[in-house]
Amino acid sequence: MPEKIDKNNFLSFVYDFYVKTKAQEINLFYEGEITHQITKAFTSLTEAKMLKDEEPNTVQKKVFHVMVECLQNISKHADHKNHDATATKQGRGIFLVTKNTIQYNVTTGNTIPNDRIASLQSMLENINSLDKMGLKKLYKQQIREGRLSDKGGAGLGFIDIAKKTGQKLDYHFIKIDDNLSFFILTSTIKRK
Repeated sequence: MPEKIDKNNFLSFVYDFYVKTKAQEINLFYEGEITHQITKAFTSLTEAKMLKDEEPNTVQKKVFHVMVECLQNISKHADHKNHDATATKQGRGIFLVTKNTIQYNVTTGNTIPNDRIASLQSMLENINSLDKMGLKKLYKQQIREGRLSDKGGAGLGFIDIAKKTGQKLDYHFIKIDDNLSFFILTSTIKRK
């Protein structure tokens, strides 16, 4: 039997969510499976909004690039609840695009196994410690040496985001339990 929802609490939640969304200038929010079709829909929605707002082409391209890289990251690397290695489900996660007068922020969140945190954190710290030339060199090195994880990538998406945006990657891990944590990544794209 489905759980009964308290209508008044739900309506309050919806309104509170609306108010917080406006206050945080959230242009797009999604929670669920990330598929190729979802990625195409998000880029189309964002393109329409950015054209309406008359964003420069360079900003549009950077935002699209970061969106696609972040969505692919969730799709490839989000932990599946059933932990079945043969599962064909796409990754699940959250995806937000926020905007203020000076920048866009693309934020993703997904669950990851706790045993991946140390290596992921080390990779992200290394990326954040590099300047533009260092990122370019690391990117070429990763392609040349082909150090791919079991899910592909070798961190190329993270390196590419840092290269394209010229900004540090903001990340956090929130422990869920002994096995899983919630990984939050925010990428910033300056509007000018």
